[in-house]
Amino acid sequence: MHSNSSVLAVLAGCVFISAPAIAQARIYVSIEQIQTLLFPTETFKKYPVLVTDELQKKIRTFSGVRHPFKGDRIWSGSNGSWLIIDEVLGKHEMITYAVAMKPTGEIMGVEIMEYVESYGYEIQDHRWRQQFIGKTRNDPVKLNQDIQNISGATLSAKHVTDGVKRVLAIYDLVLSKE
Repeated sequence: MHSNSSVLAVLAGCVFISAPAIAQARIYVSIEQIQTLLFPTETFKKYPVLVTDELQKKIRTFSGVRHPFKGDRIWSGSNGSWLIIDEVLGKHEMITYAVAMKPTGEIMGVEIMEYVESYGYEIQDHRWRQQFIGKTRNDPVKLNQDIQNISGATLSAKHVTDGVKRVLAIYDLVLSKE
């Protein structure tokens, strides 16, 4: 015969094991830190872009990202460089990231700013993000083509890759004409 305390211990263990993992928001860097990290000598001013339905449609066609782009998170550097903050859906939650670009539209760096998912946080790894450096609108910027996938983070890797492609579209459609 089992004692009540051992039955309770087993039940408590089952509840603990079956309890869902709760993701904690991980904020890696702020906008100011990204500006200092990627552009140590640059000064920036906010450069909001009005994203019309027509522009949103063109961006979506080029990148495949369905979540609308917010045009109020763009900064112009004093030398013509750009810093663009964007977000894409991971598996269930939004991933906020930043793309630093040269005046020519070439990517200088990608930083993950906030990641909330329980899995897939490996996209924050420097080696994975380094694959984007030097990419332009003329590159495929496609997972498993010129950007390697991360096992266990496939959706996050795909969606951030698509998001970076979207930022390149924004540069090409709007910012390159400034």
